[in-house]
Amino acid sequence: MADNGQVEAVEELLAKVVGALDLDATIAVEDDGEIVTGTVSGDDLGLFIGRHGQTIDAVQHLAQRVARARTGESRRIVIDAEGYRDRRAGMLQRQADQATDDALRFGRPVAMDAMTASERRLVHEYLRDSSEVQTYSEGDEPGRHLVVAPLQE
Repeated sequence: MADNGQVEAVEELLAKVVGALDLDATIAVEDDGEIVTGTVSGDDLGLFIGRHGQTIDAVQHLAQRVARARTGESRRIVIDAEGYRDRRAGMLQRQADQATDDALRFGRPVAMDAMTASERRLVHEYLRDSSEVQTYSEGDEPGRHLVVAPLQE
C-alpha cells in the first residue's frame, strides 16, 4: 500500500472543489495499492461533472498533479461522481460497437468523435482483441479522435 499522502491530497482537493462549487456532497477516497479513486456523491452533481465531463476531467488532472507534487509518487488517480465514469465507458463502448459495425459494413475506416486521451485509451483497450478491426488515433488535441478500420486480409 502506498503512502497515504496521496489519499490526503485527493481528499483535500475534492473538499476544496466541492466547497467552491457549493455542492451538498460527500467525498470518499480509496487506495487499492495501484489506483487512488476519489468519489463524490450527492444530488445534482452536473456542475462537478461539467459539459461532456470537462470539469471532472480537469479535477482528475489536478488531483494527479497535486498528489504527485506532495508525495513524488506518480500513480493513477481516478475521480468519479455518481457513477459517471461507468456510464461514460458504457456509452463509448456502444459507440465503438457502432463504429465497428459501420467499418465492417462499408469496408472503410470510421472516425469517432473527438475524445480525451483516457477515453481513447478505453476504446483502444475495448477493441484491442478484435479480429476484425484495428484502432488508431488521428488529429491534434482537442480534436484528436479515434478511428476504427477493418483489418486488411
